[in-house]
Amino acid sequence: MAKFVVNTHGRLQEWIAHEKGYFEQEGLDYELTQHHLLTKAAPETFSTGANTVADNLHGAYQTYEQGRDASISCACHWTVNMAASASHGRLWGEAYTVSPCAIFVPESSSIRRPEDLADVDVHVGYQSGSHYTTIQALEGFMPTDRIKLKFGGSPADRVDQMLNGLAPAVTVFGMQYYILEQLGFRKLVDCTFMIAAMIPPGVDLQDVKKYFNGLRKAQADIDRMHQAYTHFYLNELPERHAKLVDVRRFGPGERIVFEPYSPEMYAATKDWIEERHIFPQEKAGDSDYAQAVAFAAE
Repeated sequence: MAKFVVNTHGRLQEWIAHEKGYFEQEGLDYELTQHHLLTKAAPETFSTGANTVADNLHGAYQTYEQGRDASISCACHWTVNMAASASHGRLWGEAYTVSPCAIFVPESSSIRRPEDLADVDVHVGYQSGSHYTTIQALEGFMPTDRIKLKFGGSPADRVDQMLNGLAPAVTVFGMQYYILEQLGFRKLVDCTFMIAAMIPPGVDLQDVKKYFNGLRKAQADIDRMHQAYTHFYLNELPERHAKLVDVRRFGPGERIVFEPYSPEMYAATKDWIEERHIFPQEKAGDSDYAQAVAFAAE
């Protein structure tokens, strides 16, 4: 039987479960891998001396179109929802996660309020969580046509752009949120960031259940005292960023919520995305909840 391959997601839970043997306790034969969007070896993607950032139209959704080499992987729930609707895999329906996320600006910036971002480029990932959540966060402060997005690439790319003065504002979550916070960048507004898991065809759903049982134990460890585990961020933090910060000061990051991703969540999220024309009609997908969302009891 093939190993259960896990794409880690820049969070603590998999590393804790791996170190403490929680996956083995569940009888899961697995290996941890890293996806190139969230990896310790992520290279800088802009040229020395650059003064502009070209739009990068390869984001989380495109990785599901191409297929990820994993038994389970994570991305923002907006993207996983749309990818599952288009039959690129199935969304795991028994849990989701939430992560700290915000729009940051340089400490020296004259931008002081969310309203000041009208017509200002906010660097986000294309059809990735920061894309959707930035619109969601700013719609309460300005007309939609004044929300301006620059597709700056991966979370690590956007940190690089902020550090090198190439972005007036960026949206980041998780590890990158903690980097900018610690380095003194100003948080302008909190954003909602919800994450779902994607399962490709052919994966045993009982193995997925074992995986999440291991994560449940790791989540309890984090809830009791996350400080004992923040060193695991160094397993995925790009080295050029790790040397700038003290991960002992980082927070717990993503929190797994062991509640169903409900039919209402599925429908409301898909409707919200389609109403804003974030995807062309031909990519919208038409799988209903029963087809797109997986449960171990099936």
